[in-house]
This record gives sequence, C-alpha cells and structure tokens, in this order.
Amino acid sequence: MPKLRGADILARALAVAGARDIFSLSGNHIMPVYDAAIDAGLRITHVRHEGAAVHMADAWGRLTGEPGIALLTGGPGHANGIGALYTALAGESPLVMLSGHAPLNQLGKGAFQEMAQADLAAPICKASFTAKSTASLGEDLARAMRIARSGRPGPVHLSLPQDLLDASVESGERFIPARDQFYAPAQTLPANAAQAILATLAKAERPLIITGPQLASHRGAALCKQLSDATGVAVVPMESPRGIADPCLGAFGDVLPDADLIVLLGKQPDFTLKFVVPPAVGTNCRFIVIDADIQVLRQSIATLKPARVASSHVADAPEAARSLIGAASKTSTRTSSYTKSVQEAVAYRPAAWQEQRSPTLGVLHALEIGRAVQPLLDKADDPIFVSDGGEIGQWAQATIRCDTRLINGLAGSIGSAIPFAMAARVARPNATVIATLGDGTFGFHMAEFDTAARHKLPFVAVIGNDSAWNAEYQIQLRSYGKDRAVGCELAPSAAYEQAVVALGGHGERVTRAEELPAALERALKSGKPACVNVMIERLPAPNVTRVVQ
Repeated sequence: MPKLRGADILARALAVAGARDIFSLSGNHIMPVYDAAIDAGLRITHVRHEGAAVHMADAWGRLTGEPGIALLTGGPGHANGIGALYTALAGESPLVMLSGHAPLNQLGKGAFQEMAQADLAAPICKASFTAKSTASLGEDLARAMRIARSGRPGPVHLSLPQDLLDASVESGERFIPARDQFYAPAQTLPANAAQAILATLAKAERPLIITGPQLASHRGAALCKQLSDATGVAVVPMESPRGIADPCLGAFGDVLPDADLIVLLGKQPDFTLKFVVPPAVGTNCRFIVIDADIQVLRQSIATLKPARVASSHVADAPEAARSLIGAASKTSTRTSSYTKSVQEAVAYRPAAWQEQRSPTLGVLHALEIGRAVQPLLDKADDPIFVSDGGEIGQWAQATIRCDTRLINGLAGSIGSAIPFAMAARVARPNATVIATLGDGTFGFHMAEFDTAARHKLPFVAVIGNDSAWNAEYQIQLRSYGKDRAVGCELAPSAAYEQAVVALGGHGERVTRAEELPAALERALKSGKPACVNVMIERLPAPNVTRVVQ
C-alpha cells in the first residue's frame, strides 16, 4: 500500500476538521507540514512573528467559534508564540497552537532547539501535550480541537516532533478521525435547573445577569439580548480588564451595588468585579453561579462564600442561556424598573462628550477618532471594529459601537490589534475592518503590514499617537507626580504612516480634526492595509459615572 507521512495525516485531519486556514511562520521543524498542506488544500497566512500567528488564530476563534490554528516551528519559534496564548485564554477564545519539536529519538542528546515545550505552554493553556506516534497524530489533533472548543473555550498546545512528521505509515483512512471526533458534547443546563433559576429571579426585586467573554462576542451578544428579552432581566457581558469601570459599560458601576441577586453566567467573581466585595456590590446581594468548569465553579463559590450562593450549576454558558430562554417562554416574566435603570446606565455617555473639541493646535482629543470612525462602520455592509492599546483603547471602545468587535480583553495585553484585523479579513473577506490602537501597541507588530500587503488583506489602522506609553505615564502622574515620570516616552510624533507605506500599505498623517474623515475615506478606498497616524492629546482614559464626586 502507498505510504502516508505523519505530516500528511496532520494536514488531512485539519482539512477534515474544516480548519483550512492556518496562521504560521515557517521553520525547520514544520517544513513537512508545509509540504503536506499543498495536497490537503490548506491555506497558509505566513506572518513575520510567531506571536502574530497566535493572535490571528485567536481572532479567528472569536469570529467563527471554530478553533483557530497557529503553526509554529520549535524552540524559539514556539517560545515567541507563548505570550499571545494568554490573551486567548483570558478571552475564552478557542485555538490550537501546533509547534514543531525536536525529534523524539534525539531528546536528551542535545537535539537542535530541544525544549520542554509542553511544560512551557501548560500554565496558559487548557491542555498542553506532545505527540508520541505518527499513527496517532490525527487523534491528537482531534483531542486538541475538542478541548479548545469545549466548556470555557481556550487555547490548547500540541507539539509535533519532526521525526513523527517525517515517518510514514501504510495509507488508510483509519488514521484520519471522522469530523464528529473534533467536537465535544455540550454541557446543558437541565430544564428543572433552569426553571428553579427563573423562580429565584422572579422573587428578586433587582436581579441582574453578568456574563463573561464567551458571551461578549457578536454571536453571544445576540444570545444575551434574547435572554434579557425572555427573562426581563438586564444581561451585561464583561470582557474588559477595566471591569465595572469599563467606559464601554457607561455608568454600570453606579447601579451594580443596587442588585439583590446576580447570576454569574460563565463569569468569575474576579478582579473585574472587585471580587464582589462591598461596596462594589450590595452587602446582602445573593448569587447564582453557572460555569462549565467545575474547578472554576468551586473557586467562585469559595470567593463568594457559600452563604451568599443561592445555587450553582455546571453548564456551558451558551447552553445555559438557551435553556433559560426556553424555560422563560413557558412562564410569565416581568421587566423591572431596575432592569431599565441598568440598561440606561450601560448606554450612558456624558453629555459633555458631544461638545468636546480639540483645544490644542496640532493634536486631537481622543473623542475625535470615535466621531470619525463611527459613520464609516455604520454605512459598511459587514463592519468589524478592532481595538487595542491602553488609554486610547478605552476612549475608542467607549465611543465606537459595532455588532462585531474584537478587543484585547481581560488579559489587559496589548499588541494584538494588527493581527486581529488581518485575521478578520481572512475570516470575512468582504468585511470593512477598522482598528484603533495606540502608538505603543503599534510597535509590537508593525512588520505585519508586510504580511497584510502580501496576502492582500486590506484594513485601516487608526493610531492614537500621544508619543507615550500613556497608560503607564498616567499611573506615574497619579502615584508619584510629574517630576518622577520616567521610561514612558516614545518618539515625538513618529511617522508610522511612512513605515506602512514602505511595507506596501497606504499611509496618512492627521494633525487637525477636520482632516480626519477625509483621511479615513482615502485609507478605505486605497484597497491596501492602511495606517492613519493621528496626533492626539495625552489624556487619561475616561471614567464614566453619573454620581456626583
């Protein structure tokens, strides 16, 4: 019988799983997979840094709900991709990071780029392991994808020893798992549990449902609206490291302490909720906890204290939402005045923002970026908004609304915006993709404009350029004073737009608010990956509240 290489088994298994788009940077250990990808019909987006490949796989997972695939070489290539895994883990994004690996038959002898790769990735993955045989490579991939998409989605790492990729076995479909092997069964919320939860909600005067990042996606947002409409209870997704102070949530922090019952739906009582310690929440508030991960559920109960927990349930967040929606359709529900007050608080933005203009010649107020970007997204057929960075990220997220949004998330990391925007164009080729980011975060993956130009992935990156690592600078101002601010300055008014032009893109520089709309239009119409470099004031992130200080 004809022979089948391990690399062929892996590539064909990816094709069967539907994972035909791979984000990768080449290297010695994975060259057999590149070769096998040709016959399997896999498309490789070849990046300039391994971290960018993992960020792209992360964005793919958030946009499609299917695990994104990052393919890296071993040793330093694997290590370069590690940091981006944390963003995906905190964002509950399904992805599989496949790393080449030193040959098994050379381990312990000083093999080229030998490294304990699975151990290195394990702390920031749902699972991390190394393949042990050529014949099991398809099964290993199926296991990795099942874990990545199950329960709380997240990243999984699988190392691929080069000798297993090169070795051959007799050809046969038995090495390629069936499509259903790449999926895990859903954990549903039983009907009786859903009915009991609804009964508890009905007895509360001021109930509230808070969800985690999984339900903050564009698919999750639709489910959250259905859940709120069905139950009459406000549903608030949280995915920002600013937590209850997230300006995208308006004045939510003002009304949260009034809740007397909170359902944590796939949401931990973590730092974003100030560990649910009063006065962030009411002293007598009770909780219902629903989580797919039993260990997370137990930790949440311990944090809350058992006496405050009305009930707890193991279920996937989307499945639990669907169960509650189904059960609510059979019961009478009401919309309380508290629900309306929460919705109004989340939608609230200070009236002064409407009148705010740029007072200083040559630089813009951060609000001007939101004003100029929003109309472009509103008129696009398929808009995607990407946001990254420190203080400028908070201004943009507070002022720009879009059904499909990708942000750096609970990790509080920066650097993902450019790879996220590229992946958005791969996943949705006809989308209008606009990313806002700071000048600090732009430097992480500036070279990926070359990737975007080579692969014809146009998007617009709008840089809020305040010549600083401004989030850290603001901390220094608050904590130590201006005279002790150090190490946070960046090149004054750096010409990032010229670097993008040199890499094959389109560049614009903006120093006046009235110039910005036309510059954005030209960038969109260029059909190239574009950079609009906007000089902005160095401002702290907004703190939205209706409470008189």
